[in-house]
Amino acid sequence: MTRRIVRKYQKIHFGQVVPIEEIEQILGFVNSIVRVACICRYQTLGKEKRYCYGVSMGPNGGKFGEIIQDIDKSFASGPHSWGVETVAKADALTAMKEYEKEGLCHTVWVFQTPFIGGICNCDRSDCLTLKTSVTHNLPMMFRAEYVAEIRQDLCSGCRNCMRVCQFGALAYSAATKTAFIDQKHCYGCGICRSVCTKEAISLRDRAQVPDAAKRWLAGAMI
Repeated sequence: MTRRIVRKYQKIHFGQVVPIEEIEQILGFVNSIVRVACICRYQTLGKEKRYCYGVSMGPNGGKFGEIIQDIDKSFASGPHSWGVETVAKADALTAMKEYEKEGLCHTVWVFQTPFIGGICNCDRSDCLTLKTSVTHNLPMMFRAEYVAEIRQDLCSGCRNCMRVCQFGALAYSAATKTAFIDQKHCYGCGICRSVCTKEAISLRDRAQVPDAAKRWLAGAMI
């Protein structure tokens, strides 16, 4: 039953954790960005919190023009954004970086695979999908293409990275007085880097890390 549910969602509405570099790339080729209320926060908190962004390749440039050049031009009217909060690319990226400092990880979501329609900023306490994936082990998203690693010689042992990790992948060694990452549990979001004052944390390609290479489904062992 679980596999059937996951396969269904992978086709129509599935997510993936992504680091800030990939968020910047996505914002670079879309040219319609709106900020909307997060459904998860409304359900868990009973109030509106605008942590979600709708993105689209609308008219007037970007990749959209290349894609539809041979399509009926009437199709190029683009998404309607009347009555919603439109956001400039630079402002959206600045907000995403601030969210990282709050401990929110970035996720992208498809609306009919493989078309990305939204960017969310999630935590395990209020995001229903993240909670379902991590706490209840029902995978509703993919992990990122990366895993984090720490240079022990640079780590000061401040534990700020542990504070923002949503996945329990970071711990502290009393013997070495440094933090360390359990790469089997790392989702590769990269937000631990944003609070590391020593720049001791970096991301590696998941495929190059034996302990994490085959672990893709969030919440599942693989």
